[in-house]
Amino acid sequence: MAKDYYRILGVPRDATAKQIKEAYRKLSRKWHPDINPGDKEAEEKFKEISSAYNVLGSEDRRRLYDEFGEQALHPGFDEQHARQYQQWSAGAQPGAGPGPQPGGEWSTEDLGRFRSYEDIFGNIFEFGFGQEGQTFREQAQGRDLEYEMSIDLIPALKGFETEIAMDKTQVCPTCQGSGINPQAGTSTCTVCGGTGRVSVARGPMQFTKTCPHCRGTGKMGKPCPTCAGQGTVSGVERIKVAIPPGVREGSRVRVAGKGEPAGRGGTPGDLYLIIHVRDHPFLRREGDDLAMDVPVTVREAMAGGTITVPTVDGRIKVKVPPGSQSGQILKVRGKGASDPKTKQHGDLLIRLVVKVPRTDDREALDAAEKIDRLYSGDLREGLRL
Repeated sequence: MAKDYYRILGVPRDATAKQIKEAYRKLSRKWHPDINPGDKEAEEKFKEISSAYNVLGSEDRRRLYDEFGEQALHPGFDEQHARQYQQWSAGAQPGAGPGPQPGGEWSTEDLGRFRSYEDIFGNIFEFGFGQEGQTFREQAQGRDLEYEMSIDLIPALKGFETEIAMDKTQVCPTCQGSGINPQAGTSTCTVCGGTGRVSVARGPMQFTKTCPHCRGTGKMGKPCPTCAGQGTVSGVERIKVAIPPGVREGSRVRVAGKGEPAGRGGTPGDLYLIIHVRDHPFLRREGDDLAMDVPVTVREAMAGGTITVPTVDGRIKVKVPPGSQSGQILKVRGKGASDPKTKQHGDLLIRLVVKVPRTDDREALDAAEKIDRLYSGDLREGLRL
């Protein structure tokens, strides 16, 4: 059954990008695996929510999904060919006259053979097609996979390499994905003559599909004993991944070729790491800027001075202007987070917090009274509700 991503996020089909993002954040906080440890239902729900937002949160993917449905999200989808079929479908019905080519017509026999988008294009991934007898052959591709990954803020800002273990489908090591027992020998497929494709239609457009007898290999033989002829097996694979500097909450990191294998010589899908960044006790990310509260003494705030502040790249010296107030922001340019796409850095925003010592020392209290006399007027005079 096709998934309704709008229903999953609980938003109407005309929802704005802001509404979709807010709905995703609310649901992801509720169903996040870190908040529901060991809850398989919550884990599956979170994956479903993430998949929905991956589509509706992207302007291009949402547009394709709205126009063509869930099949538009599959690897290899051809928007132009899909739209051509829609145009043909509107006019090329039995008795409607011209087919997809100028001056051409589909026979009743041809039209009776194809009744849906899937029949004509085989989901656009199974069939090859062309005009005037020319046939284009696509390459089979494995399914893309997603992997949820939670990391701390500092590693997310600096980037790192690690290794993950995934329970996933892999190419059979015995037959290398062919599905044929390599010890038993092979012969040419008698159905497709070794081409791996068979014709399914004639007319102004020619369609072919993968040969069902040899599954597109062009060869026949005994099934592989390891994978029972499927070309793939299940197992745990350890994958080295590189997390680029500056990834943020919800980032998708692509690991090419590490999705599910296609089997029988096809192209494997890709692996997408869905990044979740844990909160840091002192440092906050605001866009590409980083923000932190830094305590200063009364003297440093009044007289100014130089303080040492930690950053992702190490400790730095920062000047505090004389007469600084609690809550005042100091900006250090270029010391924020890195944008993974542009490689540009944001700024470090230092919020000064004036700390008053807790003491009963008479000398300190006398000094505080002297300071108090320096204020002009009532500090709270303009405070109104």
